[in-house]
Amino acid sequence: MEEKIAQLKAEAAAAVKGASDVAALNDIRVKYLGKKGEFTAILRGMGSLSPEERPKVGAIVNAAKGEIEALIGEQKKTLEAKELEARLASERIDVTLPGRNVPMGHLHPLTLTLERIKDIFVHMGFSVEEGPEIERDYFNFEALNLPKDHPARDMQDSFYITEEILMRSQTSPVQARTMQSNEPNKPIRMIAPGRVYRRDEYDATHSPMFTQVEGLVIDEGISLADLKGTLELFLHQIFNENVGVRFRPSFFPFTEPSAEVDISCVMCHGEGCKVCKGTGWLEILGAGMVHPHVLEMSGYDPKKVSGFAFGMGVERIAMLSYGVDDLRLFYDNDMRFLSQF
Repeated sequence: MEEKIAQLKAEAAAAVKGASDVAALNDIRVKYLGKKGEFTAILRGMGSLSPEERPKVGAIVNAAKGEIEALIGEQKKTLEAKELEARLASERIDVTLPGRNVPMGHLHPLTLTLERIKDIFVHMGFSVEEGPEIERDYFNFEALNLPKDHPARDMQDSFYITEEILMRSQTSPVQARTMQSNEPNKPIRMIAPGRVYRRDEYDATHSPMFTQVEGLVIDEGISLADLKGTLELFLHQIFNENVGVRFRPSFFPFTEPSAEVDISCVMCHGEGCKVCKGTGWLEILGAGMVHPHVLEMSGYDPKKVSGFAFGMGVERIAMLSYGVDDLRLFYDNDMRFLSQF
């Protein structure tokens, strides 16, 4: 029996030393030391031995098991170290390689244009006011001298949610909200930038959604000369000091008198081209003196104060500033176009 145990121990030791990985080592443990292993089988068969031999054989088997257990533990450490070394070698990072630059994003051309517009007016003392894009019919039309039966509403085929709620068709409601939230006859000098929505075609010059900036100035003694000077200063800064500016009579329900404001064509410098249709001029914004009825509806006294208002499309200014001939390029998210800015 002792010879058998010694032979089994030698066989197990050789198997342990020859194990190529931890998984094979675990198989060896089960084969020799498991519940159904070789040494366990010897212990279970000790019933056939004499009472004098049992203690002696039991001690020899337990000693052999301890030696094999120790060999397995040492071999496991060796194999784990080799596996770790191999893993580190395969996953090694060459820190001498140059890093990969992450491409930096930049602001959208419409955002760049809007920020330029806001900066110019802020430097002139204007505040920037905001309002909801889902608006009440009262603020979008009625408070701007456009009652429900006014024919000028036909010019703005709007997106209605209910009979009284719609997607705002202009940022003028912010002007009405600002006036009505102020103390009576308190001076105002503000611009209202934001998205507006109108049921329109989606082509090179139109979009059912676009960006607008409207402005409002109210104070004692405000005249058409103040309107003209403010807009000329703005247009000279947003384009260049040499651009020509002209005012043409027009009609808006919320201003009286009203005007369309043109600039000399930035493409041909006033000589006439396809962009300006040979006229040498480009329409850029609308403006006028605030209608007295609009002042009254918002709690202002037209006998004490007066004011002017104006509005412009940011996309149109961006198209002229960057030489873009199709408005849809701003919304198509084509990186070949956007990466140029």
